[in-house]
Amino acid sequence: MTITTPDDFIHRWRQTPNFPLEVPFDYTFLPAIDVLDHLRRDEEVRFTLLGDDNWQVRMDRTAAFRTAPIEEIVAWPFRLVHFNLSRFYDDVLQGFQEEVVIPWRTQLAAQGFTWQRLAPILFLSTGGAASTYHNDNSHGMVWQVHGVKTFHSYLDPDKHLPADAAVIGETTGEDPPAHDAADRQSVTMRPGDQLWSHALTPHWVTTESPLAMSVTLSHGGLCHQGRFSERELALRAYWDKNPGEAWTHDLRNVRY
Repeated sequence: MTITTPDDFIHRWRQTPNFPLEVPFDYTFLPAIDVLDHLRRDEEVRFTLLGDDNWQVRMDRTAAFRTAPIEEIVAWPFRLVHFNLSRFYDDVLQGFQEEVVIPWRTQLAAQGFTWQRLAPILFLSTGGAASTYHNDNSHGMVWQVHGVKTFHSYLDPDKHLPADAAVIGETTGEDPPAHDAADRQSVTMRPGDQLWSHALTPHWVTTESPLAMSVTLSHGGLCHQGRFSERELALRAYWDKNPGEAWTHDLRNVRY
């Protein structure tokens, strides 16, 4: 069921599995290829060249990624992420803060939510590319902007990765482990689709179109009237025992 009202969201957000939602934003993105052409040149961008080509081909493409003609770039298999979108609020993402981030923060606050971090992340990838298999310490509102991706997780994440194991990063790998396909929750997302990805749930994302772009609004420490989500309680307990590690691994998966 797609969550469309604040009351439904409040009722649903604390427990897995992931769920589709619908939050209307009055914002129009530039074409994905233009966003890619701009972000790939930024010093804070992170990207990984993929594919079955030999090591030297991947190295050559990595070296040329920022400067090669964009028509060549989009024919290469790659995944790209940028965690600091405020760098682009005056150009390719002009108006994003005012039309997306502030209204969403305002809506959450009006519903009684608090948080310790709320920031957008942008993902770009080409056909056949896949993310790593990982979990995040943050809740993500995934918003598909261009192209098609499939967001894979599990109907019962505890069966595959207990929250205590997720906290210490036991999930991270290039590919998901073997599992029964009937246990999987795979959601195909097209432009305009949105999905709530729970904190500490293992997941991976595959690109199903020649070029795909999505934005995730990432929520660290999300809390509703004093209550955290079910799985995040494990993270809070771990940090209580290990205060020196609190926030040191943040939301950014180091192997993306």
